[in-house]
Amino acid sequence: MITKINNDNRTRKLSAGVFSFLLSPFSFLVIICQLLLGSALLCSCDDMFDPADENNRQAEDMTEESKYAHGLLIYAYGRLPYITTTQTDIATDDAVTNQKNNSLLNMATGTWAADNNPVSQWNGCKDGIQYVNLFFSIVDNVKWAPSAASKQKMFIDRLKGEAFGLRAVFYYYLLQAHGGYADDGILYGVPLLTTPEDGSSDFNQPRATFADCVKQCFADCDSAMAYLPADYVDIESENDIPAKYKAIGANYSGYNLVFGKKARNLMSGRIAQAVKAQVAVLAASPAFREQSGVTSAQAATLCADVLKRIGGLDGFDNTGNIWYKNAAKLEPSASEMPEMLWREDRRKNADQERENFPPTLYGSGRVNPSQNLVDAFPMRNGRPITDPNSGYDAKNPYANRDPRLADNVIYNGMSFRKTEIITGTYPKINAKGNPEYDDNINYNSTSTRTGYYLKKLLREDVSPLSSSLIEQQHIYPRIRYTEIFLDYAEAANDAWGPKGDQAGVGFTAYDVIKAIRERAGLATNEIGVALPEGDAYLEECASDQNKMTTLIRNERRIELCFENKRFWDLRRWMLPLNETVKGMRVDRNDETGELKYTIIDVEERSYDDSYQCYGPIPKEELLKWSNLKQNKGWR
Repeated sequence: MITKINNDNRTRKLSAGVFSFLLSPFSFLVIICQLLLGSALLCSCDDMFDPADENNRQAEDMTEESKYAHGLLIYAYGRLPYITTTQTDIATDDAVTNQKNNSLLNMATGTWAADNNPVSQWNGCKDGIQYVNLFFSIVDNVKWAPSAASKQKMFIDRLKGEAFGLRAVFYYYLLQAHGGYADDGILYGVPLLTTPEDGSSDFNQPRATFADCVKQCFADCDSAMAYLPADYVDIESENDIPAKYKAIGANYSGYNLVFGKKARNLMSGRIAQAVKAQVAVLAASPAFREQSGVTSAQAATLCADVLKRIGGLDGFDNTGNIWYKNAAKLEPSASEMPEMLWREDRRKNADQERENFPPTLYGSGRVNPSQNLVDAFPMRNGRPITDPNSGYDAKNPYANRDPRLADNVIYNGMSFRKTEIITGTYPKINAKGNPEYDDNINYNSTSTRTGYYLKKLLREDVSPLSSSLIEQQHIYPRIRYTEIFLDYAEAANDAWGPKGDQAGVGFTAYDVIKAIRERAGLATNEIGVALPEGDAYLEECASDQNKMTTLIRNERRIELCFENKRFWDLRRWMLPLNETVKGMRVDRNDETGELKYTIIDVEERSYDDSYQCYGPIPKEELLKWSNLKQNKGWR
């Protein structure tokens, strides 16, 4: 087996050997057994099959060959549940897809069931936990660095810390997807497993309470923070070595080998701290807070601890909402983006553009933003379009809107890649003088269903056409600082009101939302000059906790749109899932050129709000294990 750190100094990859493809943890155990049996069978045939003994790996070999053991942890990384494309948003009121056989579309329109759950995290996250637990069972016995005791100790500490942090992530996603109330009125999480399962294990384990699962997540995050540095950076002298490693003879080159910048983007202390905060915000949400054991005050304090590391609002990235447009910082040679707390590897491709560009730009137009989302963007003066003082004009609906609308959504008449995109019912005249209809609403299978195309996450300097392919670097965030700021605002407002700061972080929920809206360009005119009245709507909300709650949730919806957050947010807030998705049909009077805007129904949702704020336990698991309890309402 070979492990390496790639040229981007990010994610370790397994490239050869027995583990050259991803296995389930139980397949891994089966292969170990097969290797043991195979070794015995081949003992009498050594003269014929000399290479076989060298290629076989037995369970105890993991303690002698660190790269072999390391594969367990690498496979745990391979099971991380982060999504790198827009997916779950199409099952919410924010978007639909034109891909008619999409499983999430089917789920949103009535097929969601315990035996048909495209958002299940059960198998992938449980596999990840099994890999982590297997790794814990051997990590102390592996010869990671036989030449130096200090390196051995540092490697064990780092790898243990990574494993604890990864396990917390897996349990967080399991709680989000499968936590809920059973018919007995108890809020459950999932079975808690902290040791590896094997053929002799009792697999018929009951679900632990949600509160106990949260405690386990917290404990794992705390352990990760105890073992790991906040960040992986190279130190420059012996004086910078932590005392506990200096005492056992570590030198700075050895420290850098283990904890230096080449390990960046692996689980770190800072990331584990952020995961703990995310778990707390989930647990303190309306859907879980009654029995989770976590209050909004605790969640706000944990978020504050993360934000203190960057100096609070002094570390707020003023370009963080458009990171995907920052071509210079997307290149491998660029420094890290201050917006990114944890991110996926850089990837050079045209995949998202090929999927989501409008048809006339050789894309499939898959993700179609909704009118519901478009209406969530306020006017440039900061007021909702429903506010009588907003200045919204239904006959010119995109004028004087929040600049983030044009950053995230392609609407009728917008120029994109120097091309006018017509999503209405009338043609665009191309350079040859011919009419084009492909981008029109419902024109063909790759056209928009809502009158809008996705713009967020896409690079305009990409060409997805195979004959003139131009690929560019992309990254996808796992955790953005903006998300943690919004988490803090949500929890702090809930605990202490819009301007309370009992966490001692130095800013309030109000301050966070003010910074986010100022970054967006709200309460300014088109040349960036502040309006005389300032952000009057924000000031109104600052005196009303409930109005601030609504504003915070709306800002989160806008800032994190198309990042697979909305589906989970609606459910943890216990907000209606059944809002009909709407679109905009734009007709033109050919004689006058006047445009007529008509809001239309696009897709009815078929969720049951009485119980589907909690996801199901997979039916196949219930059929196998009698001690598992299903969440109420699911059958």
